Amino acid sequence: MRSCNTMKCTMADDPEEFNLFSVGTIVSCKTCFGDDFEGEVIAFDYQTKILFIKCSSKSGKANVHDMRMINLDFVEDVVIKKEVTTPVNGTQTLLPLNIEKLSGRAKQHVKERQRLVTALTAGVGNEAVRLFLAITKTIAEVTWQGKNIVVMNQVTITPPYRPENCKPIGKGDGDAVNHVRRIVEKYFKDQAQAQPPQTQQTQSRPHLQ
Repeated sequence: MRSCNTMKCTMADDPEEFNLFSVGTIVSCKTCFGDDFEGEVIAFDYQTKILFIKCSSKSGKANVHDMRMINLDFVEDVVIKKEVTTPVNGTQTLLPLNIEKLSGRAKQHVKERQRLVTALTAGVGNEAVRLFLAITKTIAEVTWQGKNIVVMNQVTITPPYRPENCKPIGKGDGDAVNHVRRIVEKYFKDQAQAQPPQTQQTQSRPHLQ
């Protein structure tokens, strides 16, 4: 990933340098990767250059918002759409950020996206992809080896990815295999319960006199 060290920060009506983000200010950010975000400033950490903004929800639901954590090192342009002239709640003090916690969430999100990409590029069916992602919620060390799911380098799950397809790698660990089988069994059980019951259609027969 590259850093945008030439980020511009301007006022919408006055193109002057602006280096303060006040709570309640409406900003528009354009990242190095072409993404555009607009929202209300919730918090800003000067040391890490992390800006936290509240955006309109993609779902379109009223009173629902998406929270965005934006690293200004990867932003090439920021426009102040609406500056706060009256302090919000009587103060312009920015809310403190738990950087360690936010950083952890960001890393976890990246890992989840990487796992999804790995699953989608393996060239397997949707059921296998969903099973793969379900396993990663419990075990982090899950990869693809061709069309086989490999768990902790100890267990391999071959198509059609049923509990009986969970086999040890080499001599393997029986406990690891049983653990993975239980995860697979639970996945298919949950899938079956989530499916709506099929409506059985009854055919009317002619009434014989």
